[in-house]
Amino acid sequence: MSGGALGIEIVLVFFLPLFLLHRYGHFRKQHPLVLFGTLLSWYLCFLIVFILPLDVSTTIYNQCKIDNEKPRDLTSSDPFNQTSNSSVFPTSTPKVCHKPWSYIPDGILPVFWRVVYWTSQCLTWLLLPFMQSYARSGGFSILGKIKTALIENAIYYGTYLIIFCSLLIYVAVHPQWQLTWQGLQTISIAAANTWGLFLLVLLLGYGLVEIPCLYWNSSRHGYLLAKTYFKVAKLATEKSDAEENMDDAMEEVANVNESVGYSHPLRNNIDTILRKCPMEIQEKMVRLNAEDSEDESTQRTYPSKRSLVKLHKQVIYAGQRHSQTQVQWAILLEEAFHLEDVCKNETSASHQFVHSFLSSQPPGWLGKYLYTPTIEWYWECVLRQWCYRLLALLLSLLSVAVVWSECTFFSTHPVLSLFAIFIQLAERDYSYLYIEMACFVTILFLCVCVYSTVFRIRVFNYYYLVPHHQTDAYSLLFSGMLFCRLTPPLCLNFLGLIHMDASISHQQRIETAYTTIMGSMRLLSFIADGFYIYYPMLIVLLCIATYCSLGTRCLNLLGFPQYISQSDDLTSELVEEGRELIRRERRNRQRSEDGESRKRGWRERYGEQRNVRRNRNGYSELKDNDSPSDSSDTAQLTWRESGDHNGLLQDVDTTSLDPSDSPTQRYAGGRYLSMASSRTHIFNDV
Repeated sequence: MSGGALGIEIVLVFFLPLFLLHRYGHFRKQHPLVLFGTLLSWYLCFLIVFILPLDVSTTIYNQCKIDNEKPRDLTSSDPFNQTSNSSVFPTSTPKVCHKPWSYIPDGILPVFWRVVYWTSQCLTWLLLPFMQSYARSGGFSILGKIKTALIENAIYYGTYLIIFCSLLIYVAVHPQWQLTWQGLQTISIAAANTWGLFLLVLLLGYGLVEIPCLYWNSSRHGYLLAKTYFKVAKLATEKSDAEENMDDAMEEVANVNESVGYSHPLRNNIDTILRKCPMEIQEKMVRLNAEDSEDESTQRTYPSKRSLVKLHKQVIYAGQRHSQTQVQWAILLEEAFHLEDVCKNETSASHQFVHSFLSSQPPGWLGKYLYTPTIEWYWECVLRQWCYRLLALLLSLLSVAVVWSECTFFSTHPVLSLFAIFIQLAERDYSYLYIEMACFVTILFLCVCVYSTVFRIRVFNYYYLVPHHQTDAYSLLFSGMLFCRLTPPLCLNFLGLIHMDASISHQQRIETAYTTIMGSMRLLSFIADGFYIYYPMLIVLLCIATYCSLGTRCLNLLGFPQYISQSDDLTSELVEEGRELIRRERRNRQRSEDGESRKRGWRERYGEQRNVRRNRNGYSELKDNDSPSDSSDTAQLTWRESGDHNGLLQDVDTTSLDPSDSPTQRYAGGRYLSMASSRTHIFNDV
C-alpha cells in the first residue's frame, strides 16, 4: 500500500476543518476569501497532526533496515547515517523488518512537509493578518480597504522585520557561523517556533487541567445549572449592551440617510451602509428618504467620506454583535430549561424523561424508536454523569503523563519520558500499528488541550469563536493564524517527548522527515539546548495556577465577572439574577404555549361547526331552489346577518381576539362586544 495511507488521510482530514468551518462560519454571508483562508489554514494544521504518526512509523522502519544491513559499521556512506544509524535497542543478530501498512516511500514526505509548512507560515505571517484588516475595514471600495489594511499592518510587519534583522546581525557577528540560505531558513524557523512555543506552553498548561475538570464538573447537575444561571446573567447584560449599540448605530444611519439625497455623490455609500442594516430598518429608511426627497429646498449638512467609513465599520460591528447575542441567548435558554428538566426528572418514579416544553422540530426516527423517554431518562439522570467521571479520570491520567514527560523528556539515560518508553517498547517488536496509535492518541490529546483553549478563549469582543454560524471574519482568520503558529512547535514538542528529535534528545538515530525540514537547531545552541528544554517545565506552575483558579480570581478582581463558587458574593448574586431571568422566560414561554393551545382548540372546535353550517346551508339552498321569492328572502336575510356581523366587529382587529378572555370585552372603540352564541359565524375570523 505504497503511499495509499497518505492519500486516504489527505482526503479524509479535509472534512474535519470543513465541519468546523460550517459550525462556526457562515457560507452565505461571509466573503469567499475569508472562508478559503480559514479553511486552508485549519486544513494544513490538521494535516500535520494526522500525517506525523505515519512519518514516525516510516522512520522506525528505515532505522530497522539500516541496522540490519550494517549492524556493526557506524561509518557507512548511507545518506541516513549523517547523524547515526544505531537503534535505541541494538541487537547482535539482525531482525526481519516488516514493512508497515502505512509505509511512505522515500522522497515523498520531505516534499509534502516542505509544501505544508511553508504554505502555513506564509498564511499566518503575511496573508491572514492582511485579510483580517481588510475584512474589518469600513471602506467602500477595494482600494480603500487595501489602503486601510496596509496602514494597520505597517507596525505589525515592521516589528517582524526588526526581529529578523536582529537575528541576522547576531549570526553575522559570529565568524564560526556561515550565513547561507539554509542558515537563513533555520533562523526563520527557529524564530517562528520560539514564538509559537511561548504561547503553546501557556495554552497547554491551561488545557491540561481545564479539560479534565470540565468533564468532571459536567457530571454535577447542580454545578452545571448554577453556572448556566451565571452565564445567563452575564449574557443578559451583553445582550442589552448590544441592543443599545445597535440602536445608536441605527439612529446615526437614519440621520445620515435623511441628510443625503438620491442625487448626492455619497448616496452609493449610504446604500452600502443600509444593506448592512436589518431588513425592516432598510424598508423604513427607504420610505422616509422617498418622502424627504420631494422637498429639495431644505438646507442639509452632508457627512464626510471619513465619517461614513467610520459609520460603516460601526454598523458592521453592531450588527454582528447583536446577531451573536440573540443566537447565544436562545441557545442558553434551551440549555437552562434542559438542565432544570434533568433536575426535576431525577426524582421521577416512572423513569421516563418529561420535557417542560415541546420541541419545535418533530422527532426523527432515531428519537421515536431508539432514544425513547425511558432511555433518555437513564442516560440523562444515571449513565451520563458516570461516563463523564470515567472520562475525566482517563484525561487526568493523560495530563499527569504529559506534565511528567515535559519535565523529563531531555533525559535519555535513563529514559524518564513515559511516551518515549511506550514508543521504544513498541519499536523493539516493530509493532507499527501500536506505534501509530500511541502517537496519534498522544498528539491528539495535546491538540485537544491547545485547540480547545483557542476555541474557548475570548479577548473582549475582538476575538471570540461563536458556534451556530455566528463567528465574524476577524475571529475566523485570527484562529487560523493561531493554528498555523501553534501546530509546528506542538509537533516538535511531541517528537521531543518520544525522543525522535535529535537536536533535543541528542540521540544517534535517524531523524524524521519533519525534523529535517525544520533544520538543525544546533545552529542556535542557546535555543536548542536552553529554551526548548527548560521552558516547557513552566507548564507545572501553569497547571497549579489553573487548578487554583488564579487567573479566574484575578479577572474577577479586575472587574470581569467569572464563575468561582457559590460562596463568592458576586457569583451568588449573578446566579440568583440568572435564576430570576430563567423563571421569567419560562413563564413567558409557558404563557405563549398556553395561548397557542387555546387558540388551536377554539379553531378546531368552531372550525368543525362552521363546516357543518356550510353543509346545512348548501342543503337548504338545493331544497328551496324552485321558490324564487323564498330565495330572495333568504338572500336578504343573509345580507342583513352579514351586515350585523360587520357592525359587530367594527374597529376591532380580529387577530387580537383571545378566546381565553371573558365573554364580554371592552375594546378601544368604546363599545362592549357580546360573544353570545345567538350570533352566527361570529368566530369565522378568529
